[in-house]
Amino acid sequence: MIELYPAIDLRGGRCVRLHQGDFAAETVYGDDAVGTARSFASAGARWIHVVDLDAARTGEPVNRPLVAAIVAAVAPLGVRVQTGGGVRTVADAAALAAAGAARVVIGTAALERPEVVAAAASVVEVAVGLDHRAGELAVHGWTAGAGVAVLEAIGWFPDAAAFVVTDISRDGTLGGPDLDGLAAVCARTSAGVIASGGVASLDDLRSLAVLPLAGIITGKALYEGRFGLVDALAALAGIGR
Repeated sequence: MIELYPAIDLRGGRCVRLHQGDFAAETVYGDDAVGTARSFASAGARWIHVVDLDAARTGEPVNRPLVAAIVAAVAPLGVRVQTGGGVRTVADAAALAAAGAARVVIGTAALERPEVVAAAASVVEVAVGLDHRAGELAVHGWTAGAGVAVLEAIGWFPDAAAFVVTDISRDGTLGGPDLDGLAAVCARTSAGVIASGGVASLDDLRSLAVLPLAGIITGKALYEGRFGLVDALAALAGIGR
């Protein structure tokens, strides 16, 4: 079964969403991230995707205690947390693992120093975050281009358990996912591919489910009431490979 990852993006301790990764285009959805996580768990989520946007931008893990609180709230309910944002070193990954994160997402550091992924993978399950605009990877909280193509970088990380692929131009837009781009990524790796960006409807989820994906991240559509988590999970139920 394809896993659905409801998303919690943290900035200044609040639940927010950005439009196309723009920190100046922020919508705040609440200041109770732990409560939001509990609601996702109660609705049947088996994973929650948590991003520390402040850390992604600055490298300072200011929301790490809140990430730990989210894990502590949902782990007893059997829900696992995948988290990233500002994971620059093996020590960062180890700290999140110690807080109970089941999987750590490494983005900028992975692209700048691929050996960090191999080292961190000995401590905790690692997903590499491949955030891109028109196929070019972006780093430092999506503020700079890396000059590397998504399909080129995939081969750098044999120790990655998964790839989280985000089309920045679609993220937070409710404009639909990049089906062709995701299909190309899936064809290049045997690791799990988790799609992120653009999901707006249950039909989008069903379209993504045709691809050999390991998971789908959804955020704004849930917060804006485009669909409920229970209905989203039901739409994906029974779809597996």
